[in-house]
Formats: sequence, structure tokens, C-alpha cells
Amino acid sequence: MSPDDLLTSLVPRLISAMNFEEAATSVLRAMFSCVEAALAAGPHAGRGRLLSGVVHFRPGDGYQRLFGVQLPGGERVEELGYLTSANVWRWVVEHRCSVSIDVQLATLRLWLPGGPIERRDLPAAESPLGNETRERMLGRATSHVHVVPLRSPAGGVDGMIALEASCKAAIGQEFVWSACHEALGLLAAVAAPYLGALPQRPVQVVRPDEFLPVVGPSTAGLIEMLRVFADQEETVLIGGPTGAGKSRLARWCHQQSRRREQRFETLDLLSVPEELQMAELFGWKRGAFTGAVKDSAGAIVRAGQGTLFIDEIDKLSLKAQAGLLRVLEERRFRPLGDEHGERAADVRFIVGTNADLREAVRAGRFREDLYYRINVLPVRLPPLAERLDELPLWADYMLERRHQESGSTTPVRLTPEAVRHLQAWSWPGNLRQLDNIVRRAYALALSSSRSGGVGAGGELVLDARDVERALAYEGGAEGSSLIAQLWRAANSFVQEVERRAQSDTPIPLELCEAFRGMVMGAAVQLRGDRDEAFVLLGQQQLLKNRNHHRALRRELERVRELLRLVGGEPDMVLAEQLEALAEQPPGR
Repeated sequence: MSPDDLLTSLVPRLISAMNFEEAATSVLRAMFSCVEAALAAGPHAGRGRLLSGVVHFRPGDGYQRLFGVQLPGGERVEELGYLTSANVWRWVVEHRCSVSIDVQLATLRLWLPGGPIERRDLPAAESPLGNETRERMLGRATSHVHVVPLRSPAGGVDGMIALEASCKAAIGQEFVWSACHEALGLLAAVAAPYLGALPQRPVQVVRPDEFLPVVGPSTAGLIEMLRVFADQEETVLIGGPTGAGKSRLARWCHQQSRRREQRFETLDLLSVPEELQMAELFGWKRGAFTGAVKDSAGAIVRAGQGTLFIDEIDKLSLKAQAGLLRVLEERRFRPLGDEHGERAADVRFIVGTNADLREAVRAGRFREDLYYRINVLPVRLPPLAERLDELPLWADYMLERRHQESGSTTPVRLTPEAVRHLQAWSWPGNLRQLDNIVRRAYALALSSSRSGGVGAGGELVLDARDVERALAYEGGAEGSSLIAQLWRAANSFVQEVERRAQSDTPIPLELCEAFRGMVMGAAVQLRGDRDEAFVLLGQQQLLKNRNHHRALRRELERVRELLRLVGGEPDMVLAEQLEALAEQPPGR
């Protein structure tokens, strides 16, 4: 099939694709046809075959999609060995061109616009494949790899498509890529916008466990990718804001890996002075520096043959960065003051950061070579504000954990209204802040005067008042501006609309106007007088015409209608105003 025929066949499939996986399958099948046609027409016909194709979509600071098809059969295989070489990605990004690799000889060819360039005898730091990746490829009979960039409309690279083939007869030779690399590049260029725009197919939510007790729809796709990444030995880079759960996710990755029976060690660079970073990482011998009164094992040694999680990697000094780079490339290190040789570093690295490492590279604060070395399997953990579907489950988990710590065996729960108050907050401190709020609300509930905060049957119930009081201590927190709070309220409204739409109990947009009634009710509470409340809100004309009672009644009726649809208990002051409304004659 000619390139024109392939495009003619591919474009309608891309247009009709409903999700990323459908589009990825279509472009991979078109590429398979292209390579197979070139193979059948070339000197290696009958002696080589395609093994697999993988679409890596990783714009910005982390993987967003990953999809592979293995041949023969053309079905997705979950345990497909993914190409995960830092240098391959670096070659593709820097040169914005396709790259071919001879796996056995570790040679590389760049398909530049001016013609191909062959790179042989590359130093280890520039080798197209790491040792672990290369061994795994050879283990599945891969002899040749071709990688095509997925270019963004702005000219950057948002991902790549990797094709693996097996042909022992072509080792040391060009194989078939010269005959089809242009057509493959064209297919990728046509597919790239669809791959970037289409949503991911819904992923079955991972079953929670003790290391990752909550997984919601918003992170299910990320966790599935990490499950694949965890089984490999390459470095995982977990980005995301402080307190979002990067350390917990790193430990979960360790538990999913082949090193799960070994140690999991954490080195938080935020707590290590810059002058001690090398020592904490590599260890030291007695007398290596002032204060080194005895030998001490560093984090690499403490991790043994397990996993070392280095958090806040952006805080690593340039000197320590050079040392870590050498460990990642050569898997060897020397403790400070040790004159008796180097030691092997048989450890899997996971690193975390809340910083933009690319910007740190541009500013000269972070080594570019180290950036590419740790940017092999990057993922971004969203802030809690983008994972509000998980918040109720996290709050329940944290509450139950705190209750168990107290030694109590009685039931404990949050009321639905209390959960809604939590979901309306901005959470600049993410899960760490949520844990603090839950603990504070728990303490307030225990100390409450209402029956000691304990309900019927000894059940401890945290209601909206407990949460409100706990959140009141966060008044100066980031994101407490009026606009931020209104935006949170809007998100809460839309989430409730979406939830009820699935159960055929829709909430019309017009009920957003109930907010006016709540504002009026709050003004009445603040001023203690209806007339003064209307003056405060600039409604003097209603006072002059004596229409303010009717206006307040109309607005509070909207609030009542919203409560009828949504349910739950209103704030005590608002409830009192609604009760007073019910007692008034309609003319007022």
C-alpha cells in the first residue's frame, strides 16, 4: 500500500476515533502496513518481522498517555516491554527527527532533513539505550528500533512512536527504515493532533491497597501507567505540588516492582543542608570532614538492593548533581573519604519535585544531562483541587486513621454536609493540608459541648460546624480570595449536577440564582436587620418602594428549591431564615 493509500485510509479512522486508544491503534496499524510493505520489497523479505509499536504521549512535564500493540495478533498486551531510554527521548527532542537504533550494536541513525547521520561508538552517557532497556529488548528478540516524533503545532515534540522489529540478518545493516521513514513521519504528523486532543478511554479504577488507599477516576489512568513503569528499572520522575502524595506514590511503585522485598529508602533534600548532600547520598568514612567521628552509610547503601526515593531533587547542589549523574550512568559511587575503591549501586531510583526542572535547566540551576537522565518515565501527580472526586475517600481514610490512633473502636464518620464543605475549599496544601484539617475537626468534635461530640451508639460524627471551625484557622491560606471561593463553589455545583444527571435527577442552571438568596441571608445575619442588609447590598430602591420583603422571600424560595433537589442540611442561620419565611404570610 502506497503512502497516499495509507493516508487515505488513516484519516477517516482518526476523524471517527472517540478516544486516544482508538486513534493510537489506527496510526499504529497504518505504520505496521507501511513497514511490512517495505520489508516485503527489500532484501530481508521473509527474514524479518515487526514485533510491536508503542505510542508515548508526554507533552510538558509528564506522561499523559501510553498505548502499545504487540504483533502477531495486533492486540494490546499489558506487559508489553516499553522503550524507556532517556537518551532516545533526548535525541528525538533535540533534533526533532526520527531515530533508528541497532540494538545489538547500540548504534544510532538520525534522519535529519539534510540526510541521515550515523553515530557509532557512542560513550555510555550518550548511548541510545541503557543497559537494562537493551537487555530487555534483546530478551524479546528485538534487533532494530525506529522512533518517530509526535510534533506539536507549535513545533515542539509532544511524544514519540516506537516500532520494534526483529531481523538478525540485518544486524549491522540499515534494515528497512530508509525506505519508509518519510512515510512513517507523515503518518505521525497527521495523527499527532488527534492523539493530543482525544480523551483517554475510561480506565477501570485500580483496587486500593494499604500503600495507595484511594484511587479515583481522575488518577486511574496515571496509576495504570505507573503500574507498567514500576516493573522496569529505569528512573521514575514524579512531579506535582508539595503535599499531593508523591512520597506515597513512590512507595506504591516500589511495592509493585521486582524489588518489593527489599528496602524503600527516602532522602528528602529539603531537610538536608547543601554542604551535606553528597555525604547523605553516598555516605562517608570517619575523618572525611569535620564532625565525621565515625563511618556512616549514605542513602544509596541504606536502600540496599531496593528503591531510593530522592524528593525535592531540584534542591540538589550542582556538585551533588554531578555525583548523582555518575551513579545513574555507571552505577558506581565512592563514599566521602573512602580511598579503597568504588562500590556498586544496585538500587532503583525514583525522584520527586514540585519545580519546573526545564526552567531550572534554562536558568543554570540544574544540569541538562542529569535532567534527561532522570526524565525517563516522568509523570505529574495533580493537586488535590484537580482530584476532588477523591477527596471524600481521602477524608474518610484520614478520619478513620486518626480515630484508630486514639485507641477508640467506636464508629466515626463525616456528614455529607461536612464533606461538601471540604470539597468547596481550594486546598493549596493538598493532601497534607486535608489531613491537618481532618485532625483539627476531629479534635473539635471531641471537645464539642454537644454530648461530647458523640452521637447515638457511641458514634463520633463530624458535621459541617466542625469542618467550618477547622477551616477557619486556614483563613490566611492561599486561594481564599473571593474569586477563588466562587470558583470552588461553581465547581462543586457542576460536580453535583454531573452526579445527579447520571441518576436522572437534573439540576437546572437557573438554580444558580439561589446563591443570591444565600448572599442576602448572610447580609441579614451580619447586620442583624433586614433593612440594613439591603442597604449594605446597594438595594436602597427596594427599601424606598417597600419591596424588599417580597424580594427576600423570592430569593429564599430559590434556596428552598435548591435544597429540595440537592438535599442535606443548610447552615443553622440560613435554616432559621427559611423557617421564618415559612411562618410569614405570602404578602410580606
